[in-house]
Amino acid sequence: MDLADYRKKLYDYLVSKMSDIAPNLAALIGDMVGARLISHAGSLTNLAKCPSSTLQILGAEKALFRALKTRGNTPKYGLIFHSSFIGRASAKNKGRIARYLANKCSIASRIDCFADGATTAFGEKLREQVEERLDFYDKGVAPRKNVDVMKEVIENLQNKEENKETVDASAKKSKKKKAKGEEEEEVEKSEKKKKRKMETEQENEKSEKKKKKKSKSAGGDEETDDGQSKKKSKKKKKSKSEDDDE
Repeated sequence: MDLADYRKKLYDYLVSKMSDIAPNLAALIGDMVGARLISHAGSLTNLAKCPSSTLQILGAEKALFRALKTRGNTPKYGLIFHSSFIGRASAKNKGRIARYLANKCSIASRIDCFADGATTAFGEKLREQVEERLDFYDKGVAPRKNVDVMKEVIENLQNKEENKETVDASAKKSKKKKAKGEEEEEVEKSEKKKKRKMETEQENEKSEKKKKKKSKSAGGDEETDDGQSKKKSKKKKKSKSEDDDE
């Protein structure tokens, strides 16, 4: 069970690495066979530098040199033999499909090595071409030309980039509008706060004025009361003095 788990982890690691390093090659021929080709060549750049004839017999060097020594038939395929395409081809067409598949693998490895962006679009279209070639060998249906297929892929990628740019531009505009709306809301909120502060200050001033008026009126009443009481006391004193004189 531990070995099975370890194998699964290794396979997941291989899939993730192949999707990062050589997505088109993995889409065309599979993760395992693509990784074997890269490891046998030494690196992706070395594999990209190989011609398709060399890539076709990678892994079958012993058989090749033996055939050269004995002047026998050279091998038709090496590590590519593990691909499902060669297994699906008839015995008569195995060499043909191996040559065609090696051609597509060299194209895919060069795209992965030297392209700026990593996409599986080229690998998927190359896989479709190999499928069409198998149908051509079995049923005689004419496949599409490689130039037309590559043009179609490039146009699709350009359209996707344009759509992304338009989406990004619209997203930026919406963000700007949102930012402007938020700024306007903040300005409105600050203005409302200022108005509220002014209103409260005015109300406070009015209430203070009213209090001052009330206090002044209360002071005047007290003064009048004191003046009346003084007059009364004076009158009483006068009346007392007059009684005394009498």
